[in-house]
Amino acid sequence: MSLGDVFKALSDSTRREILRILRDGDLSAGAIAERFSISRPSVSHHLTTLRHAGLVTAERRGQEIVYSLDATLFEELVAYLLDLSGRTERRDAE
Repeated sequence: MSLGDVFKALSDSTRREILRILRDGDLSAGAIAERFSISRPSVSHHLTTLRHAGLVTAERRGQEIVYSLDATLFEELVAYLLDLSGRTERRDAE
């Protein structure tokens, strides 16, 4: 996973919506696909991109693959963006 992969994954509105959906809890690939009017292979491609970027994890449960939001990377990304903006330095100075 690289920072470029993360930003590429976040650049697509469908992938951002998948992340919003997973914020409420784990879902199977099929349950995620049902929420979109695009083909299941397209949803699968989006899920693969999110997984490759480290934004979601996938776990096989019986016949299904269940996806979960990976909050660890989001915490690192927020820390990076705060550092980039200089906000962490201002907090330390306060």
